[in-house]
Amino acid sequence: MIRMNRPQHLAGGKPASSQDFILARRERIVRGAMPIDGRVLLDFGCGNGAQTASFLDDFDLVVGADVSDGYLEHFARTLGAQAKAASALRYDGLTLPLADASVDRVVSFEVLEHVEDETRALAEIARVLRPGGHLAMSVPNRWWIFETHGADLPLLPWNRVPFFSWLPKGIHDRYARARIYRRREIEALLRGHGLRIEDSAYITAPMDVVRWTPLRDLLRATVFGSDRTPVPFLATAVFVHAVKDPDQ
Repeated sequence: MIRMNRPQHLAGGKPASSQDFILARRERIVRGAMPIDGRVLLDFGCGNGAQTASFLDDFDLVVGADVSDGYLEHFARTLGAQAKAASALRYDGLTLPLADASVDRVVSFEVLEHVEDETRALAEIARVLRPGGHLAMSVPNRWWIFETHGADLPLLPWNRVPFFSWLPKGIHDRYARARIYRRREIEALLRGHGLRIEDSAYITAPMDVVRWTPLRDLLRATVFGSDRTPVPFLATAVFVHAVKDPDQ
C-alpha cells in the first residue's frame, strides 16, 4: 500500500517530558501487548529518551533514532548513564544507520505522523526488524475531539479547533501540522510492509494538558481511567502491535 500524502504544514514532533502521565500509560499497554525481551530495542523517533527509559532494564542495548541532534544529545547524556548500553543514532529521514534484521523489538510513539515520507519510514523499520520481531507503535487518532498537533487555520489564532480532525482528509491535510489516522488505516499501512497485526486499540486520553490538578485527577479516575478504551472519541491515539513475517 503506497500512501505519499503529507500535510502542507508538516511540523516536527515534541517529545513527552519525564513527568507526563502518558509515559506510564504507554508502557503498561506495550508490556501487556507484546513480549519485552531480546537483545536490541530500537526507539524510532526517540526524542529526549523519556519513553525509551521505560525499557532500559529489559535489553542489552537500547538504540534511539531521531532527526534532531539536540534530542539525541539529551538521549545520550541521560540514558547513557542508566542503560547497560545505549546508542543515539541520527536518522536522516531516509535510511536508518542499522543493518538488516539487526533489531529484536521496535517501539515508536507519535512519530509516524511527522515524518516526511511515511512509506519510506515504515519500510526502514521493517528492514531493520528481524523476522519474528515485534513492533509497538502509536499514532494520533482521527476521532479524538481535538486535533492534537494543531493546525494553521486562516483567521483562527487558536489552533485546537474541536472536531477539525473529523473533516475530510483533503481539508485536514491542507492545514494540519501532522498526519492523523483511523485505526484501519495504520493497520493497513503496517500490513503493506510485511507486518502482521497482533493487536490494536485506542489509547485513552491521558489528560496531561489539563493543568488544574483537581479536574485532571477526577477525569483520570473516571472517564479516562483505563489505559485502553473501546470508545474512539475518548482516545488521543491508536496503538498497534505487529510482528514481522518470520519468512521475510
